[in-house]
Amino acid sequence: MVAFDRPRSGYPPGVTSTTTSQQELIRFLEDRFACAQACTECARECALRASLADPDGPEGQERVRRKGIMCAEVCDATCRALSEQADLDEAAVRLQVEWCRTVSLECARVFDEHPGAEESARVCRACARACTDFLATLG
Repeated sequence: MVAFDRPRSGYPPGVTSTTTSQQELIRFLEDRFACAQACTECARECALRASLADPDGPEGQERVRRKGIMCAEVCDATCRALSEQADLDEAAVRLQVEWCRTVSLECARVFDEHPGAEESARVCRACARACTDFLATLG
């Protein structure tokens, strides 16, 4: 059994109680880390995709660039929230991760419309899945 002296912010209610099993805590931390790692990979891929888009090119290229930059910023912020900001409460963590999932899926759909961006769309979808898995851990 894991016991904490005080509730830990950013952790679901079950993880802050003295009845939490070590397995539940380990699963929570693994899912949190997997989500943060997927967000980092998505941010990197989206930043790369955005840098390859021609800002003066056709409208579609500008859309890829804008969505890629936005997704990179949201994913980066989510990774920081999951890995560095222990002072966030569960509601704030949930909101950030839900936002990241939504933006990643939107970005994947934009990348689907452009030849050569298939890998970027795949990475965005992997990030969204990791966010969904982590949200399930929060309950």
